[in-house]
Amino acid sequence: MTEAESSFWSMVKGNALGERCLRQHVIGDYIVDFIFRKSKLVVEIDGEYHESQEQQLSDTIRSEYLESMGCQVIRFTNEQVLFNPEYVISKLKVSLNREI
Repeated sequence: MTEAESSFWSMVKGNALGERCLRQHVIGDYIVDFIFRKSKLVVEIDGEYHESQEQQLSDTIRSEYLESMGCQVIRFTNEQVLFNPEYVISKLKVSLNREI
């Protein structure tokens, strides 16, 4: 795991947000960074290389596929996870429809 993924995992592992989160989960031809399976919320942690036009196109295709499988996809940058964890947790709570 990257530093950001490790940090994210420490925030959500177990039932920290009221729902179990899995990491490196296979969905079709893709391995997602994290998923809250009950809610079908996929979380992707994006590093710098996701800023290239080619990678953004690939990410869009990936997200569209995951959404066609009934998942909701939310993306955070490494910087958001590492330097603004309160924002990340807040967005996750909204996406999980939880008030914790």
